[in-house]
Amino acid sequence: CDEGDINFVAYCDTDSVYIHAESLLRHLYPNFDEMDEKEKDEVLEKLALQYQDNITKYYDTLAKECFNVSEHRLEMKTEAVIRSAYFRSTRRYAQWITKQEGVEQDTLDIKGLEFKKANFPQVLGKFFGGILIDILKDAKKEDIDDRIRDFKKKILDGTIPLNTLGNPTAVKKLNKYTKAKARPGEIFSQLEKGAPASVKAAVAYNDLLRFWKLNKKYSYITQGDKIKWIYLEPNAYQIEAIGFLSYEIPPKIAEFIEKHADRKKIFDSILLNKLEGLYSDMEWSLNLNPYKNKFFSFT
Repeated sequence: CDEGDINFVAYCDTDSVYIHAESLLRHLYPNFDEMDEKEKDEVLEKLALQYQDNITKYYDTLAKECFNVSEHRLEMKTEAVIRSAYFRSTRRYAQWITKQEGVEQDTLDIKGLEFKKANFPQVLGKFFGGILIDILKDAKKEDIDDRIRDFKKKILDGTIPLNTLGNPTAVKKLNKYTKAKARPGEIFSQLEKGAPASVKAAVAYNDLLRFWKLNKKYSYITQGDKIKWIYLEPNAYQIEAIGFLSYEIPPKIAEFIEKHADRKKIFDSILLNKLEGLYSDMEWSLNLNPYKNKFFSFT
């Protein structure tokens, strides 16, 4: 747009465009704000279909002037009526679809957002997804703040099991970064510089398994295995993170993880930055201290 103009395009990519319609709908329907949500969906769809036909008609001119043909197959099509949406970046968005090709819907279409990826802990992804749905459905910020505080408390106090908080990943470069395995009298193997956190965590598990003589009963993590790994607080072995196999974990290592897991770092490094990004996009401030900016008087 020219400077000072209003850009009504919310998002566009190769073959789609999403347009803000509220201003035009309020102009066409002075009582728009008094309509219920279904009525708003109906008039929005009606408007979209009118524009669909107008643009398709213009394609006759476009085909002639730009491509010098009188016959063509260019056509504009209305895909969906969206009550609200969140566009993070190209091909990363969530939209609440209420009508699709004339059929009433109540679905959330999510593309590319990180919390849906396989390497994001499922329990954290489910929580983030729930927060996003609430925002799309116009929940109050204060209520969402309370939900986040409550969820953080559950992570820190152990209500949420550690095995659900681990980062899921496949260990694909274990052999590449293992410089030398631990020799007799040593606890830990030597790693090449630049080893990924997941590799360090997997090697730490294998080394403890061998050092505690558990390797005859339990399997090592091997190249290509799917594991979970979590951050640890300072401990006697100076291990920053440790991996484990979801289907098998020795009780002694499970006890070690439970004792030293850094639950705060798990929350901060995996979930908090995603929440901060969402709040920033909403032009909100994230305050996890329920007492901040509150004043008390004592009598």
